[in-house]
Amino acid sequence: MNKKARVIAIYLPQFYPIDENDKWWGKGFTEWTNVGKAKPLFKGHQQPRVPADLGYYDLRLNEVREAQAEMARNAGIEGFMYWSYWFGNGRTLLERVFSEVVESGKPDFPFCLGWANHSWTTKTWSPKGQYGSETMIMEQLYPGVKDYTDHFNCRLKAFKDKRYITVDGKPIFYIYEPHMFKDVKLFIDTWQKLAKNNGLKGIHFIGQTQRDVDYKVLLDSGFNAACRNGIVDAADRIKGKTMNFILTKFRYRFKYTPLNKYKYSDIVEHILNPEIDKLENVYPMVIPNFDHSPRSGRKGLIYVDSTPGLFKKLLNKTIQLIEHKQDEHKIIFLRSWNEWAEGNYVEPDLVHGTGYLDALKEEIIDI
Repeated sequence: MNKKARVIAIYLPQFYPIDENDKWWGKGFTEWTNVGKAKPLFKGHQQPRVPADLGYYDLRLNEVREAQAEMARNAGIEGFMYWSYWFGNGRTLLERVFSEVVESGKPDFPFCLGWANHSWTTKTWSPKGQYGSETMIMEQLYPGVKDYTDHFNCRLKAFKDKRYITVDGKPIFYIYEPHMFKDVKLFIDTWQKLAKNNGLKGIHFIGQTQRDVDYKVLLDSGFNAACRNGIVDAADRIKGKTMNFILTKFRYRFKYTPLNKYKYSDIVEHILNPEIDKLENVYPMVIPNFDHSPRSGRKGLIYVDSTPGLFKKLLNKTIQLIEHKQDEHKIIFLRSWNEWAEGNYVEPDLVHGTGYLDALKEEIIDI
């Protein structure tokens, strides 16, 4: 199967209960809890979102993971990037799914890791916490070289797995909030040394940007590449940076605020930055939709009127931007495979069916 791009789909593992979520959010809490309770905030608002082919699945079941991999493979997706949660001093959450994928050898589908290096607070996963004081429930720490070494050793078996996605022969490791990690250069240097000491060529570090200009800072910090998350800059280009700054401050302080709403057709026109996304060491991000209201109510970012056809248009524009790159670097990150409570998913639902997967297949697979 020839492909025009290497699409890596971001994968959320929070679709099974864990003790910590039971304690913090209520017995049996998973991503589906917020998805199922979501309510429309305006006329025509598509909420709640209802899964179709896979239903309200439980990721403890290997049958579900196999079905997801088959769907992704058929759509031309190269592999999944599983979010991992390492909080420092050996503290982890939501490890079961990835651990079982590595240990079992199933599904036989490529993967890599993204480190969701952010603290969890009472505002992280549930709309209940949006309107009161924010309480820390799991703080992200960066204790130093010993912890960085422990973290590396925890991932080494995965890095050596034949399914692990590489760039230039080096396993990918993606960091969600590099700007919050003051010690990131030491972390990268430590891991590069450990990788070579353990028979690897090194690690291909990818940092996610928050703003267009961030990619230069990331590359100077030792990252091999940047993934340009264009959500914030797209909003500023549509509504204006000053207006968005004012509205953001207003939403932070008050419960009833104007909705942070955008037409998806406008997002398609503004989320890419051709001058940056075309660079060899910058990987663009595509997004099929976004609606954070199941997790944050009226404070959520909401895209409206997304369709598979518009998503296909975004894919086409993105592929054109990267077609000149070396094949190894023709990478596009898809946000996301299954982030249902953020509204960015390509798994089938009752409204569009397999439409977003079909759009991927039609644009990515070079027949």
